[in-house]
Amino acid sequence: MKSASKGHIAILFVNIIFGLNIPIAKSVLFDSSIDPIALTYFRMLGATFVFWIASLFIKRERVSGKDILFLVVASFLGIAVNQTSFVVGLNTTSPIDASLIVTLTPIITMLISAAYLKEPITYKKVIGVLVGCAGAVILILSSRHGAFSVTYRSWLGNALCLLSSLAYASYLVFFRDFIKTKHPITLMKYMFLFSLIMLTPLCYNNVLATDFANISPILYGKIIYVILMATFLTYLLIPIGQKNLRPTTLTMYNYLQPIIASIVAIVAGQDMFGWEKAVSCVLVFLGVYIVTHSKSRDQLEREKQSSK
Repeated sequence: MKSASKGHIAILFVNIIFGLNIPIAKSVLFDSSIDPIALTYFRMLGATFVFWIASLFIKRERVSGKDILFLVVASFLGIAVNQTSFVVGLNTTSPIDASLIVTLTPIITMLISAAYLKEPITYKKVIGVLVGCAGAVILILSSRHGAFSVTYRSWLGNALCLLSSLAYASYLVFFRDFIKTKHPITLMKYMFLFSLIMLTPLCYNNVLATDFANISPILYGKIIYVILMATFLTYLLIPIGQKNLRPTTLTMYNYLQPIIASIVAIVAGQDMFGWEKAVSCVLVFLGVYIVTHSKSRDQLEREKQSSK
């Protein structure tokens, strides 16, 4: 299988899992037994445990002092800030606002890639990002949000969601080359450990205040999904996408998340399928296709060399 195909398949599965996680995580937060900060900490704690267990089954890799420094910063941006700010932001603003802000991630990634990696902002790439963004926005605005929606919006909540997108985009771009040097499990066992250490002072009181006795078996099952599927498995697959895809192409798949969440809502009878959803799906997949086929810096340089 070609490297690019591996990257596309990995990120496709990541965003399907994240899309399914949207209604599951919302239902967990809707229950008064656990708050967003505690849920985020449990994700970090559970993923750290599973990644360190998984590391026993792969060849041990050497991690230098310089690697540790990179891993600390990467875990701060890619996990600690990204996860915490989004969950807290989602809990303090409307799901529509949060979802719309997340659609900015590919745009932010494209701009950071242009500044840091010198990736060209071609007309085809811009058109693809905007087409995919339009599809996601149409879907979000045409969807019902059921029992877990809130009618208020918070500027602080919106700012935290934007910070989450900025942190994740920065992580994908700044650490693209470093990610290629290590096995995904090696990377993530350290990144989640460092994130856990960073979040412990912030989350300590919230975790102690969690009413474990009133958490139902169904709610425990949802929390296990959030930890094993939406945290462990996704962060195991994301480095595969980082190694084989350009950052902007990788984040374009984020637009699949509202599609998956919408399908779940339709199946559950909480939403209806209409022409808006059909159009939005076409636009999202068209946008991903256009960005995937836009020319990279290396391709443009090779063309420039061959024309001489």
